Amino acid sequence: MSRRVVRQSKFRHVFGQAAKADQAYEDIRVSKVTWDSSFCAVNPKFLAIIVEAGGGGAFIVLPLAKVWQIPDYTPMRNITEPIITLEGHSKRVGILSWHPTARNVLLSAGGDNVIIIWNVGTGEVLLSLDDMHPDIIHSVCWNSNGSLLATTCKDKTLRIIDPRKGQVVAERFAAHEGMRPMRAIFTRQGHIFTTGFTRMSQRELGLWDPNNFEEPVALQEMDTSNGVLLPFYDPDSSIVYLCGKGDSSIRYFEITDEPPFVHYLNTFSSKEPQRGMGFMPKRGLDVSKCEIARFFKLHERKCEPIIMTVPRKSDLFQDDLYPDTPGPEPALEADEWLSGQDAEPVLISLRDGYVPPKHRELRVTKRNILDARPPSGPRRSQSASDAPLSQQHTLETLLAEIKGLREQVQAQEQRITALENMLCELVDGTD
Repeated sequence: MSRRVVRQSKFRHVFGQAAKADQAYEDIRVSKVTWDSSFCAVNPKFLAIIVEAGGGGAFIVLPLAKVWQIPDYTPMRNITEPIITLEGHSKRVGILSWHPTARNVLLSAGGDNVIIIWNVGTGEVLLSLDDMHPDIIHSVCWNSNGSLLATTCKDKTLRIIDPRKGQVVAERFAAHEGMRPMRAIFTRQGHIFTTGFTRMSQRELGLWDPNNFEEPVALQEMDTSNGVLLPFYDPDSSIVYLCGKGDSSIRYFEITDEPPFVHYLNTFSSKEPQRGMGFMPKRGLDVSKCEIARFFKLHERKCEPIIMTVPRKSDLFQDDLYPDTPGPEPALEADEWLSGQDAEPVLISLRDGYVPPKHRELRVTKRNILDARPPSGPRRSQSASDAPLSQQHTLETLLAEIKGLREQVQAQEQRITALENMLCELVDGTD
């Protein structure tokens, strides 16, 4: 009698869990644009969501820290004037991607079939790739050091492009035979992971070697659905998460060097379909809870965090789950990258962000400044007259200055409130 051998993997028991209702973001009108995009971007501090608005282009930015101090006047303002405007596309822009290692280098692609690489710091066009895509570009992805691009296009061709040379290094026609949009990303091994559709409209995933595009390393059919599969890849764990537009599930796979190379791990399922998805960088995760991924699932009217965790019994920092990961600091300047230099991302350790759990209830207390202990030494009664006259005079001067500053702040707050009321009256009068 033969026994099936279970593949050993530290990620075999990864499970997903939706955050509690009080950690979700309510009353957000997510965009209804039909563009196959994630509609969401996230970093350890902020969450940005494309929202419904006339003419398009509107987005909302939310802080991820939920401990706020609300001043007497309303601090929020609608930002209508950009810091810098990048003009170069003749049609709507649907793809934006920051360079992984160079400062202020941004890629954009739109309905004009053109890829433009910008220096956002100066507003200049660094490179423009005009003649490489005969039809609409579906996806663009940098490799780990930003020397190559992987693109997919409506002409069903997967291309590997050297943007600085303006050359197509390799290409594969009909990596997936279906007519629906295809997606492609680089893996840490340098392979290309793709999602697409078969000729019979079944969703499919593939793994390709750019040095040999003749045959796929792996090709797997999944299911029958119209939703485009958006891949989110974690190079530290080599796990790829597939989120289908309109699906209510997230499927995740581990990519290894062992056949069949793309190993199914598990599926997170929920009741409501997703309109889009945001993926938190590794440095924004809670390493003390063995969290290896965090998604921000967009519903029709809200955004819901979903946490992926590896169950571990130990309270120690898990080195095998958290190798050094790319940090926020760039490795190159824009001019250095444009001149031909390449550099790997600047790595940071997540060990410093680890907070050991305390096996007791957490209580938030405020320090009472009146509870300060007297200085050590022999105790004696002391009056204000015991202090030197110079110190007493300095103290009185500081108290007077503080009082004056408080009065000035209160006056400015009243003036701001009055101006806001006048503005509201003017707006209401013009409606």
